[in-house]
Amino acid sequence: MRSTPRTQPTPDAQSAHDAQSTGNTPDTPPTPGPAPRNRDVLISGASIAGPALALMLRRYGFNPTVVERAPELRPGGYKVDLRGVAIEVCERMGILPEVRRDSTGMVGGSYVDADGRTIAELPAEIFGGRAEGDDEIMRGDLARILYERTRDDVEYLFGDSIAALDEDADGVTVAFERGGVRRFDLVVGADGLHSHTRRLAFGDEKQFTRHLGAYISIFTAPNDLGLDRWETYYALPDKLVCAYSASGQTTAKNMLVFGSPELSYDYRDAAQQKKLLADVFEGDGWIIPRMLHNAQAADDFYFDALTLIEMDRWSKGRVVLLGDAAHCASPASGQGTGLALIGAYILAGELAAARGDHTVAYRRYESEMRPGVELNQKFAENFAKEMTVSSERKIRLRMRMVRWLPKLPWKNLVAKKIRDDLQKAAHAIPVKAYALPVEQYA
Repeated sequence: MRSTPRTQPTPDAQSAHDAQSTGNTPDTPPTPGPAPRNRDVLISGASIAGPALALMLRRYGFNPTVVERAPELRPGGYKVDLRGVAIEVCERMGILPEVRRDSTGMVGGSYVDADGRTIAELPAEIFGGRAEGDDEIMRGDLARILYERTRDDVEYLFGDSIAALDEDADGVTVAFERGGVRRFDLVVGADGLHSHTRRLAFGDEKQFTRHLGAYISIFTAPNDLGLDRWETYYALPDKLVCAYSASGQTTAKNMLVFGSPELSYDYRDAAQQKKLLADVFEGDGWIIPRMLHNAQAADDFYFDALTLIEMDRWSKGRVVLLGDAAHCASPASGQGTGLALIGAYILAGELAAARGDHTVAYRRYESEMRPGVELNQKFAENFAKEMTVSSERKIRLRMRMVRWLPKLPWKNLVAKKIRDDLQKAAHAIPVKAYALPVEQYA
C-alpha cells in the first residue's frame, strides 16, 4: 500500500524553539523559513511510534516514509494506558478526541479463586492508578487512529523491511528485502523490542537487553465470562492470568504471565511459543485450559519476555531509535505507549527546531527523554517483581489485603500512593510547546 506525500510549508521552527526554551512564546505567528535539511526520513515500524513520528514530521515539512514488515496494519494487542504527559502529547497531535471516543471505559476488576468465586473487587481508578484526565485505549485502536491521520500524505510500504543500510556523508542508501534500493536523509528505527534497524546499526540485541524475570502472553479470545468493561484475575504461584473485555468489544483478551529465567525460543515462531505456554500452564485451574485452547486459535497471539532495552546512546550517524527499539520499558511499566508518543513528539519537534540538523536534534531528543525513560524503567523493574507472587501463602495474604482495602478508612491513602507512583513516572518527561505548523495560522 503506497500513498504519495505532499509538500507543505515549514515554520521558522528554530526561533520558536528558542523562545519556548526561555519560557516566552512568540507574539506573532512564525513566518515560513527555509525548508529543513534532511527532509526525506525513512521510519521502520508502523505500530505506534512510527506513525506518530510521521504525523508530526509532515506538519513540519518533512517527507516521511514508513516501512512495515507486516502485510497490513497490525490489529490486536492489549489495552494501553495514556497518562500525564502522554495525554498532553495526544492533545497536541490532535488525536485526543479519537482517543476519548475509543477509550476502553473499564469500570473495575476482580480477583477470583480456582473455582471462579470472587475474592475481591476494586474500581477502575484503583486498578489502573489513574488520575483525572488519564485514559486507556486498545493498542490496535490507537495504531488505527494514527494510521488514518497519516495515510493520505505519508508513504507506507507494507510487507517490506530494511535489508541493509549504507551511510555516507550525504545520506543513507537503504536496500529493502523485496529488492528495491532508495536514498534517504535520515533513518528511524521504531520497530519495537526486537528492532531489526537497531541490529543493523548497533549490533546484536543481546548486548542491550535485561530480562526482568517473567514472560507475558496476550491474545484475543471469545468473551466466555460475559465481561463488560471488566477485568478478572486469578493468581497462583509464579503465575498470573487475566481475562478482560473493553467498551464496545464483543470479544475478550486473555493474558497469561509467568515467572521464569530466560528461555531459549524463536521470537518469530508462534507455534513454538504456544507450546511453551501450554507446557507452563498445563493442569492449572480456573479457565486456564480454555485460555490455552483460545491461544491455539488466536491470530493475534503475542508472547515475549518482560525485557528492558538499555543503551548508552540511541543514535549513530544518521540513524536514530525511537520507542521500544531505543528504550523498551516492558509491559510492566504501563508506560511503553506513552513513551513512544512522547518520544515521537520530541524527536519531530527537535528536528524541526534544528531545521533538519540531525546532529543537533538527536542530541536534544535524547537529552530530553533519557531521565524520564530511566525512571520509567526503574518503575517497571520494581513492578515486574509484583506481577507474579512466589507462594500460596503470599497470594492469600495479598488477596486478604485486596478484599479489605475498599472497607478500610485509609483506603484513599493507599489508592493515592499507587496513583502517585504511577503519576511520577507519567510526568517524568516534560515537553516543550514546539512551533506550530504554519498552515495552522492560516
